[in-house]
Amino acid sequence: MEMVKPEEVGLSGERLARIDAHLRDRYLGPGKISGALTLVARHGKVAHCSALGHMELEQRRPLEEDAIFRIYSMTKPITSIATMMLYEKGLFQLRDPVHKFIPAFRDMGVFQMGTYPAFMTEPAKRPMRIKDLLSHTSGLTYGFMHRTPVDAGYRKAGLEGVHSAGNLEEVIEKIAAMPLEFSPGDAWNYSMSTDVLGYLVQVVSGKPFDQFLREEIFEPLGMRDTGFFVPPEKQPRLPACYERRLNGKTVLQDDPEKSSYLTPPGFLSGGGGLVSTAHDYLRFCEMLRRGGELDGTRIVSRKTLELMTKNHLPDDQDLTEMAVGTFSETPYEGVGFGLGFSVNLGPARTGAVGSAGEFAWGGAASTAFWVDPVEDLVVIFLTQLLPSRAYDFRAQLRSIVYGSIID
Repeated sequence: MEMVKPEEVGLSGERLARIDAHLRDRYLGPGKISGALTLVARHGKVAHCSALGHMELEQRRPLEEDAIFRIYSMTKPITSIATMMLYEKGLFQLRDPVHKFIPAFRDMGVFQMGTYPAFMTEPAKRPMRIKDLLSHTSGLTYGFMHRTPVDAGYRKAGLEGVHSAGNLEEVIEKIAAMPLEFSPGDAWNYSMSTDVLGYLVQVVSGKPFDQFLREEIFEPLGMRDTGFFVPPEKQPRLPACYERRLNGKTVLQDDPEKSSYLTPPGFLSGGGGLVSTAHDYLRFCEMLRRGGELDGTRIVSRKTLELMTKNHLPDDQDLTEMAVGTFSETPYEGVGFGLGFSVNLGPARTGAVGSAGEFAWGGAASTAFWVDPVEDLVVIFLTQLLPSRAYDFRAQLRSIVYGSIID
């Protein structure tokens, strides 16, 4: 994609340079992260792209623009788009019950008491719908929440997000065997819903999930370095991933020379299993910014994307009013949720700079992106540090980027 001077697209180069200075002074210099890659594009042109620091804290190799990152939950928007591609073919309706395609989700029960595997439940008020999976109102959860006996049951059953034990079908069967946290539609809870969507894509399309993504999204968009693992010839482009512990220490979480991402996974996680590069993910985001099309290739229609990026929480509520869990890849105040994306409900509600209608998501290793249709803006930030709440990169980056708009 064309690289231009920031001023050509209404941005101040001097002010955008604050991104690099901020990251160097506050994070790279003190050794809080090994490296970071930030990309800012406006009107379909790249105005800023900087790869700072190194592939590892030991500073053996500089971070390059073609580094392949573990994007974790930035997989979710891709899986959601894949789901809606099948919706556009008339193969299901959003109101359809999930059990119509995955029978194990018939007659789901809502947790009342007990511990794994001896739960007591009551019948859900209504069946789980496909829309519930897309909007995280399904009643499912994540094992890492550490909030209820249900998420404890997920951990005991080996339901550990991207690292869940089993193949795609086996993992989904395990999820279906667990109680719901609440009746579908009653609340919002970040969950393995998008992993279920990955299996739904496989069932409805008749193609293995990874094959569908490759043939229908990655190859058409030219996302050559995006997939569920890093092949041997690309291994040198995989950075180390770190974890900041509660005691403040930063430790190696995933060694790039021994990483599980170097071989095809057993579980194809639609919720968090992909790796990608900044320029690959930019092509996905540009397709979104342009209303579902990029360089003559249409992935979804403008109307479908409009549907996906509206707030689907009842009565235009935000996540402070609907969420029952304690974790998400977005702030709760002034943020709604669509079909695969968080949705900004306006600066007056978020209390932060931005635009109403802007949609976004992030990943566990502190990666993030957002698309602002009002400002015709795409921002991508990639680093490799767990958990994503270790530092407030995203809010800080927003302040600097929006502070750079001059036209």
